[in-house]
Amino acid sequence: MLISGHDLLDVAHKNNFAIPAFNVADYHMFNGLIEISEEKNSPVIIAIHPNEINLLGFDVLRAIRERLHRSPVPATIHWDHGATTEQMIAAVQGGFTSVMLDASAEPFAENVAQTKRAVDIAHVVGVSVEGELGTIGKMESADGGIIYTDPADAVEFVKQTGVDSLAVAIGTRHGIYPADIKPELKLDLLREIKAAVGIPLVLHGGSNNPDDEIGEAARSGVNKINISSDVKVAFFEKLREVLEDRGLREPDAIMPPALEAMKAVAAQKIDLFGAAGKASLYTSPAAYKVNLFGSGQGETY
Repeated sequence: MLISGHDLLDVAHKNNFAIPAFNVADYHMFNGLIEISEEKNSPVIIAIHPNEINLLGFDVLRAIRERLHRSPVPATIHWDHGATTEQMIAAVQGGFTSVMLDASAEPFAENVAQTKRAVDIAHVVGVSVEGELGTIGKMESADGGIIYTDPADAVEFVKQTGVDSLAVAIGTRHGIYPADIKPELKLDLLREIKAAVGIPLVLHGGSNNPDDEIGEAARSGVNKINISSDVKVAFFEKLREVLEDRGLREPDAIMPPALEAMKAVAAQKIDLFGAAGKASLYTSPAAYKVNLFGSGQGETY
């Protein structure tokens, strides 16, 4: 069932687990991730970055929405790292049920202003908004260039913007960690932020981190963990291996092994985050209503 990000994360927030947000830029990958979520009876977030929607095209949102409407597990389509209000409006019109406005690189006041404008627009049509405070690390520098989220700033940010969830910087970096970089999460800082703001928290850069730290983060206030590189690496490494057989040319012979490799990684994440079996905590689809304009043509779901 397709529901808003607020309704999806509210249950995770109240029951202390994290929902995986899998980035997809391929319809085969999308299908595989929904299938494993159904097998694990897990709620799921399908995250699509602006770069990924440039590849997929907005028209595919109709098919994604139809597939999620038929699914027995609760799901959200999330616009990942939207940079402008105009992008966010296009995402809502396209059929996303959750959006992120990432103005974390801006000064605090500007971040607040941009995020609040996004909230004011999205909430009118029942779409939830994720903001970000602090900066997720990069692999290009030894210290990652991380600006950790300040709990006091987080309280003020949530108060002024009214965001439904908040992405925080506690030590993760985007991508796959090189051998010479050891990730280390500030879990005490995470717990302090959670106690201060009392809303669902989001962890970006969730791939390639130690399982014990990520698992503890899911038990310490994080309710959405973004996974992109881990599932893509599994998918494309297996695809390269399969394509070494130059005689293969039919997709129904080439794609299944790559999808199974990806699904195995996704299943491990679902278990690690404590999301397996949690779809049963959600009520029937009739209890959730998502008002969308644009591609939804004003329908209520």
